[in-house]
Amino acid sequence: MQPLVESDIRSALGNANEAELAQLTLPVHFFVAEWAHLDAFGWRDPRIAARGYLVTELDGAPAGVVLRAAERSGSHHRAAICNLCHTQQPGDQVVLFSARRAGTAGARGDSVGTYICSDLACQETVRLGRPAAPSEVQPSAIELERIEGLARRTRAFVADVLAVR
Repeated sequence: MQPLVESDIRSALGNANEAELAQLTLPVHFFVAEWAHLDAFGWRDPRIAARGYLVTELDGAPAGVVLRAAERSGSHHRAAICNLCHTQQPGDQVVLFSARRAGTAGARGDSVGTYICSDLACQETVRLGRPAAPSEVQPSAIELERIEGLARRTRAFVADVLAVR
């Protein structure tokens, strides 16, 4: 992903209204992100608990969406799977996020929802592999498939919300 600054993030959020853009708070890890190793950047708003943001690249340009988290209803005694990173987590660590569609569809109240890791840290989750031995500094083929799958599903979700075909 290309390096982004705050103005890039704000202009990339295609389904945000003016109030949401004014309330947007970037996380601390935004300022130290290793953009070359990311396919998307997601975070929960530190001031508004139910709000999250997800930014990726579509056709080489940043594109993102504002998300709303549903009330947590999962149990830590049951497993759930994130639809983006396909990682199995305790049920209380996967949340239904919805995103208002961009444009006139969003104005009518249309939205898209999917289950995502509650901390929106899918990028880190798929990169958590076994510790590398000195001779194993490259990710395995399975890890590369997980990373590419996450990137593909994230782009598809954001494109669906923004009605990009």
